[in-house]
Amino acid sequence: METPGSQSSLHRANLERVVRAVRLAGSLTQAEIARTTGLSAATVSNIVRELKDGGTVEVTPTSAGGRRARSVSLSGDAGIVIGVDFGHTHLRVAVGNLAHQVLAEESEPLDVDASSTQGFDRAEELVNRLIAATGVDRSKIAGVGLGVPGPIDVESGTLGSTAILPGWTGTKPAEELRGRLGVPVHVDNDANLGALGELVWGSGRGVRDLAYIKVASGVGAGLVISGKIYRGPGGTAGEIGHITLDESGPVCRCGNRGCLETFAAARYVLPLLQSSHGTDLTMEGVVRLARDGDPGCRRVIADVGRHIGSGVANLCNLLNPSRVVLGGDLAEAGELVLGPIRESVGRYAIPSAARQLSVLPGALGGRAEVLGALALALSEMGDSTLLDSTLHAATPAFT
Repeated sequence: METPGSQSSLHRANLERVVRAVRLAGSLTQAEIARTTGLSAATVSNIVRELKDGGTVEVTPTSAGGRRARSVSLSGDAGIVIGVDFGHTHLRVAVGNLAHQVLAEESEPLDVDASSTQGFDRAEELVNRLIAATGVDRSKIAGVGLGVPGPIDVESGTLGSTAILPGWTGTKPAEELRGRLGVPVHVDNDANLGALGELVWGSGRGVRDLAYIKVASGVGAGLVISGKIYRGPGGTAGEIGHITLDESGPVCRCGNRGCLETFAAARYVLPLLQSSHGTDLTMEGVVRLARDGDPGCRRVIADVGRHIGSGVANLCNLLNPSRVVLGGDLAEAGELVLGPIRESVGRYAIPSAARQLSVLPGALGGRAEVLGALALALSEMGDSTLLDSTLHAATPAFT
């Protein structure tokens, strides 16, 4: 047993700091590890050598700033994590290792009217199929990240009201999937996971304060403050779709009038074009037609961008993020939607907040949420098993 404050407990604490830094980032140079953890370069060098000897990390030559460096990542066979994303019309699953490498990924159509039992049956089958395809032993599963399109109560884990999967309201998704797979499952809403995915792998890399705006059947935001997802005490932070833009506007599903969602979500936007473009039009189709020059679709997308920009301006005035990342089908419109968003931000946000803000399209497309689910599983797993294998493999440095 380690005595608190002893050399051995201090050594283990330093090991944990290094392993956690590498686990969350995917890979870091030794200089980056020192900056992230606050440890000296010599201490980091010794710890990395110990972790490498124990098979916990892999060290590869790289360059940083034109100088030779050593990149440190967790060993590819140290374990795996699984990401599961339930969307409006799809189920997507990915399997990744602890070095942030995706080993397998697959997506299937999902009937929006399917029951939660049917949905989890499909998820269980797809997870088992991908694990078999990778050939990884199930004992290596460190955890599962699960994304659902609705608010999750932080205390109970219950899925709140969702118009996207209405038959799932009141279920406990993490508990259900945990019972089926027999491993730890961590759940969050799709906007938060989109933010986490872009933060780790996409357009949010290198920043610590951002908002990921997802515009699809609804409108939501995932908020990252000081490098961490902010959920609020009840798990409902980021409901930017219910900012009021017009008190006399259309009635929203939440019961209020003129919410941002009623001006930007697909269910409200598509009817504007049905008389001229037919009833089979999708948001993806609107974006495609707009990029091809269709004047009606271009006008609608520009209007949506201006409305989103009003919401983003409010967000800037409150939280002052350094970056906003637009996700969902609408992001594929590029400058057709990003330009009007920036225009509204410039008009309605405090000038200093607007100057510091960059507005970018998501880099991960439809994969943002499932990659965010992988990142969630990586962030929630403990380091004890990894460290125990290292400490058992290495000659004890302290007694």
